[in-house]
Amino acid sequence: MTAANEFTFPVMGGFKWRRTYYGPHASPLTPQQIAAGHIMAVTLRFLLQSAIYFAAVALFGAAPGGWGWVTILVATLAALSFGLPLMAYSASITEDKGQFALVMRFIVMPLFLFSGTFFPLDSLPLAVRWIGWISPIWHGTELGRVFTYGYQEPPLLTVLHVVVLVGLAVVGWFLTRRQFAARMGR
Repeated sequence: MTAANEFTFPVMGGFKWRRTYYGPHASPLTPQQIAAGHIMAVTLRFLLQSAIYFAAVALFGAAPGGWGWVTILVATLAALSFGLPLMAYSASITEDKGQFALVMRFIVMPLFLFSGTFFPLDSLPLAVRWIGWISPIWHGTELGRVFTYGYQEPPLLTVLHVVVLVGLAVVGWFLTRRQFAARMGR
């Protein structure tokens, strides 16, 4: 949810409403550096939120595994793997015609509800189970379970989760850099 909020309206505001990206663009900073600055600031916020959440989880003894702290990085990676492609899309929008409302309603909410966070995907009908399988949230949730309390899954599946999350984040990073450069003319 934080990724959806941080990479939609603030990005649109940076280009259209408040035009906050154009001040730094008047300096020697490139559009790619401006995008990277936004991404780094949000990534730090993700890390801080994840660390506070993990501290609360650990305080109540809900993270018995010794590797639970890794979930701070997993949550941050999952947020970036969803948020960076969304940031690229947000940077491509020139007129606000309710696109973000559609994204929230038809992408964010289904991915949130059908990601296996609240109940196992096996309990869902096959018709909607695929939503969880493509969701970065599901991949992050599964990795979180592995590291927090030693959830048993095949090691190849754990590697697949990491590859999917890193792959989505890298593609999103590339598309965002490209979109910022196209939008700002460099």
